[in-house]
Amino acid sequence: MGRRLFKELERSYGFDEVAIVPGQVTINPELTSTKMTIGDLEFEIPIMASAMDGAVSPAFASYMHEMGGLGVLNAEGLYSRYEDPYSVLEEIISSPQDEVTELLQRVYSEPIHEELIGQRVREIKNSGAICAVSFTPQNTKRMSPAAVEAGADMIVVQSTVTTARHMSNSYRGLVFSELIDTLKVPVVVGNCVTYEVALELMETGIDGLLVGVGPGAACTTREVVGVGVPQVTATLQCAAAREDHFRRTGRYVTVITDGGFRTGGDVCKAMVSGADAVMLGTPFAQAEEAPGRGFNWGMANPHPELPRGTRISVGTKGTLKQILYGPTSKTDGTQNFVGALKVAMGMCGAYTIRDLHKAEMVIAPAIKTEGKFFQLGG
Repeated sequence: MGRRLFKELERSYGFDEVAIVPGQVTINPELTSTKMTIGDLEFEIPIMASAMDGAVSPAFASYMHEMGGLGVLNAEGLYSRYEDPYSVLEEIISSPQDEVTELLQRVYSEPIHEELIGQRVREIKNSGAICAVSFTPQNTKRMSPAAVEAGADMIVVQSTVTTARHMSNSYRGLVFSELIDTLKVPVVVGNCVTYEVALELMETGIDGLLVGVGPGAACTTREVVGVGVPQVTATLQCAAAREDHFRRTGRYVTVITDGGFRTGGDVCKAMVSGADAVMLGTPFAQAEEAPGRGFNWGMANPHPELPRGTRISVGTKGTLKQILYGPTSKTDGTQNFVGALKVAMGMCGAYTIRDLHKAEMVIAPAIKTEGKFFQLGG
């Protein structure tokens, strides 16, 4: 009798284990379009800044709009708990590393003031920017209508893991179809990593889906609870759900790979895996304009009983414009993400992001080191 296993494991892949195959036809990068749509909103570039207090402030959301992308403000973060969030940011930035988690737990225990949510939304809108704000599922139903009333153009419902069927004894699970009917603005939901859950969420009528559990540089979910799926495989699964949902209903749901990005090459691989857009946190926390001034911390870091994030020192690497568009003198792919995407699209003969979905990928675990002897030797 052969050896039997309790579970059969499938192989899954992250950004470092795959490579994009060039197309049979190449086009000039200037001919490519990087446009993204979420619901009825259109953006010049398919790049979002994640709702982390060290990355996105109302001012940073405005800068992202000027650059053609979208910054999502954490509506349950410091900006809605404190009239003057910047002095609290200063405290977090200057705290010793061994004391910072306790400090975060304390400052985030301050209650959310709903009038401040409206105030921050108006700050973003007054700059002329599209405004997106993020809530956790348990607060979305109560707090998001006020944000929309204040002018929010998009609501992002975000938790470490989201499903269409959440069971709880303490509150009635959020029903996304009801929420969408109430708000009348695009609703993006996350986070998710599997085909079945993605399809179920799409069937509720959402406009966008965030893909990724625990890959972010400041997130420790994978270490603390052991849950997650590498981003290439997670994106392939959710993109397959989008295609099946679109074929059946004619409704296209935007798939947004969220977290785990270091380079332009990672962004390109996410797109070839089927993403319509990407959400970046730490790369934007490295911008000169970022509120964290070279620091970033996970959204689940302040959890009172089980912190699942850490404050990381990411440094300040350049302006937001350099990170997105260059020019840059960095040779490691950490700046000019849009330029990298357009060059990859040209190499694959893709005029649009949807065209880039058709490019081939191969499993290539040595792609980062192949022929790089002198680079690796310093």
